[in-house]
Amino acid sequence: MSLLNTRLNPRLDTRDRAALATWLLSRAGMVLVAVIAARTMVRGDLQEPFLDRWTQWDADHLIEIARYGYGGDPAQPPDAGLPGFFPGFPLVVRAVHVVVPDWRLAALLVSFVAGAVAMVALARLGDHEFGAGTGRRAVVALLLCPVALFLFAGYSEALFLAFALPAWLLARQGRWAPAALCGFAAGGVRITGIFLAVALVVEFLTGERRQWRQAPWLVVPFLAPAAYWTYLWQWTGHINAWQIAQEKGWGRDTVWPWQAWQTTWNAAFHADNQFTHAFRVELAAAVIGVLLTLWLLVKRRWAESSYVGLQLAALMTSAFYLSIGRATLVWWPLWLALGALGVRRPWAYAALLLLSVPLLVVQVILYTSGSWAG
Repeated sequence: MSLLNTRLNPRLDTRDRAALATWLLSRAGMVLVAVIAARTMVRGDLQEPFLDRWTQWDADHLIEIARYGYGGDPAQPPDAGLPGFFPGFPLVVRAVHVVVPDWRLAALLVSFVAGAVAMVALARLGDHEFGAGTGRRAVVALLLCPVALFLFAGYSEALFLAFALPAWLLARQGRWAPAALCGFAAGGVRITGIFLAVALVVEFLTGERRQWRQAPWLVVPFLAPAAYWTYLWQWTGHINAWQIAQEKGWGRDTVWPWQAWQTTWNAAFHADNQFTHAFRVELAAAVIGVLLTLWLLVKRRWAESSYVGLQLAALMTSAFYLSIGRATLVWWPLWLALGALGVRRPWAYAALLLLSVPLLVVQVILYTSGSWAG
């Protein structure tokens, strides 16, 4: 496929329209599962209003930041964990709230629009990297994975992907200035932007489209996280305020990786509470991440392996595994690999999808009933 056809052209071709159709159909399916569950089951929060069921857990915290800032709701006790969330998603939600009065709906709309952009970018990236047909299959694999519900809910993954995927496609095309600007935006949405920024540097140094006069642009993606951490330093007086928020708000102290694994294993198989299922998902995601990183290293895809591997190093040295399952959503090398598998071995790809869909249904029911699902 011609390189020109994969540039970030605003005009949509057949591949792009297919990605958007898949996005819309998968979101409609998720709504249908949530509605049927609410009508047929009596579990947790399933009888709550639809918008409330889709803006729980982290979504609720992000909306609180959008409404009140990092000080939180003045009518509630201070939440030490709020500074652990980057400001990009709350700022966009606050902007959308100007025309959408309901904060919950504003958050869902941000994820909806951002997800549509991300799926088009993923489809283009897949075809650019592995040939025609890969992108479409990568989109399907992502949207039917067990944690894909978080691209629908008011979480920040969809918005991050809407910036990170174009950044990566532009970098692979040697267009470093716009890639850096997209990376800057991604860096304001999630801490994952730091790992994207590092991967862009690795891609520049090891790729075939290195242009040294463009090298200064590589600093730009690091500026958004630096600006946020500077803000927290000025606000709290602590230069490591973000890490303090992770520790006090979420118990995410740094430990040896084997300690983190043991703690999570015990929580997954030697406890019986609402988090047991989620910890099993975390363990499975960690194994997938390690295998993916090793595969990328074998394939000499140094930039992608640094992107995934550094995330794993951070996530697997936390006191316990938290949100590794959800982190798989932003591991586009995983979805591109599955898309390529779909081209080479359709039967294996189909088998994975058949396994994945029931798990996604279970995750939707768990999340909309108020359980922690990742």
